[in-house]
Parts: sequence; structure tokens; C-alpha cells
Amino acid sequence: MRRRGWIRSALAGAAVVTLLAGCSDQQSNSDNATREPATPALAPTPAATPAGQVSPSAPISLLLDEPATGVLAAVVDSGTTLQLIDNGATRPISLPGKAAALAAGRPGEILVAVPNAIVRVDAATGATTQIRIDGDVHAVALRPDGSLVAGLANGKVLLLDAEGAVRHTISGLSSADALTAGPDGVVILDRRQTAIVALDGDTKLGLSLRAGDGATAMIGDHFGRSLVTDTAGGELLVYTADPLVLHQRFPVGSAPYALAYDQRSETVWVTLTASNEVVGYDLSTGIPVEVGRYPTVRQPNSVTVDNRTGDMFVGSATGDGLQRIGADQRKRGQ
Repeated sequence: MRRRGWIRSALAGAAVVTLLAGCSDQQSNSDNATREPATPALAPTPAATPAGQVSPSAPISLLLDEPATGVLAAVVDSGTTLQLIDNGATRPISLPGKAAALAAGRPGEILVAVPNAIVRVDAATGATTQIRIDGDVHAVALRPDGSLVAGLANGKVLLLDAEGAVRHTISGLSSADALTAGPDGVVILDRRQTAIVALDGDTKLGLSLRAGDGATAMIGDHFGRSLVTDTAGGELLVYTADPLVLHQRFPVGSAPYALAYDQRSETVWVTLTASNEVVGYDLSTGIPVEVGRYPTVRQPNSVTVDNRTGDMFVGSATGDGLQRIGADQRKRGQ
């Protein structure tokens, strides 16, 4: 039997593009139909012991494993402190505002989106520099050519050079909450419209697609795909950018929220906040195949993978700890 919600059809994606693309190049967001952004489910008390090992931690809102160094970055203290964790040692860094997103920058660098700034953090030393931004930065990404793109709470998308100077400003979205910036272009997630939009070059918005019933998170993978969690609709969505097409739509249930991608196994890991679980899906066959499901710490609002080792880390937003599930503890197909 065909699973409910499954779509793997470029024609289906193209039909939605045709429907929505007419308004995608608008320069005002005053007429956008919006909703309150979806949020993670309020997690129950865990019914099972978390897999792997759990270390004590303050509530964690964001996690990122820096690819070049393997340093784990965790945002704690209601978003105002960045902890750099390396071989058991923790280095706290005070941020100039509440962090909205973490992203990998140049090798050895972590980018932090905060109100009115992008903070560049040296993962090895903890040294920081700031790029001042006129607006509340919700998302930041490094482009393949070394330049940057930033998404603001008011829907503006800023294209910056490698040093942080603004080169272009693109308007028209209600909010620019997550970004992917691969070789096929920049894709933006607008949570208030629960839509994703591709840039048309460096000057305007391009094609747009509805992203489920309440999309919350988006990451890119090494194939240039944009992976999205539809928290309100309980689905995992997979898009390509050139052209913008929905290739996969798969029901996962239990309020999916945070995402991480393990490129060694071509597996996307999704946290389920309504059931305190993390689930892995192999995307290599074109149809998501569940390859692992593990109990997590309570309120798993963040997840990341060390692509050098395959170890996965899950953060509890309620202060129930930082969870490590080693690659050797995960068995394919379990």
C-alpha cells in the first residue's frame, strides 16, 4: 500500500510552483497570508531511558558540530551563551544577544545569528568578531564562493561579501527564518507563511512552494537538497533548488522539529518532540527508509552530527542534559 502523504513527483512539485510563483517576486510583504510560526511540541516525561550517554547541561536551544575541528557548539542560558565543547573541556562565550541560529562558516569557524549582528567564532580559540546588521538576524549561511547570506525577522534577505559588507537587500517575505546556500542557489524558509522560496540570482525572490502546514526547520545536505520539518503536519519534506521542486514528502509524526544530516551514511536525523525520540531516514534510494529510532532526553529541540566520527548529539531544552549516541551504538536498520 502506498503510504499516505508520499510524493515523489516533479510534476506535483511543478504544479505548486505554478500556483505560487506569481507572487514570489513581490517587494512588499504587507499582503502575505501568514500564521503564527509553528513550535515544537511540549514534550512529556520520557517513557524510556535515553540511548547512549547523557551529560549534565543547562537547557540547550541550538547545537552545531563544527565540521573542520569537531568542536561542539551549544547555545544555553536562554540563548545568550555559546559553549564550545572539545574533548570534555567547555569554553563559555557570552553573546551580544539571544542566538537564533548556528551555522558552519569558513573551516574552523562558527556563525551565530543574533539581533543586529552575525558573530563569527573561532572554534579552536573562542575568539569572536561581529558583523553589524541593521535588523534582527534569524538565519545565516556561508555560500560556496565564501560570501554570506542573512535572513531577518522582517523578511529581508541580505547578501553580503566575504567580509560582511551588504551588497544586496531583497524584500518580500514575511520572515526569513532558515537558509540553505548550496551550489544550486539560496533557499529561504519563511515560517510565517510556511513556505520555502528560492532566490532568482542575487537580485530578487524566485519560485516559492508551500511547506506543509507549519514548517519550522531547514538544513542543506551535500547533494544540494533542502530538508524541512513540517512540525504542524508531522512530515519530512525534501526539496531541490534548481528548479525548486518538492521531491519527497514523508509522514514521520510526533511533531518533528530539529534536523541533522550524516553525510557518511546519507541519513537525515529528525527529533520528535512529542515523543522524545530521534529517528533516522536513509534518503539514498529516493524514498525515505527508517534506519534507526532512539529515545532521547526530554524536549529534544536540537540535534547535530559529527561527520568525522558519525557521533550524534541531542540537546534537551528543559535542562535534562546533552545526549551522545555514538556511531558504534547505532545499528543500521534498527
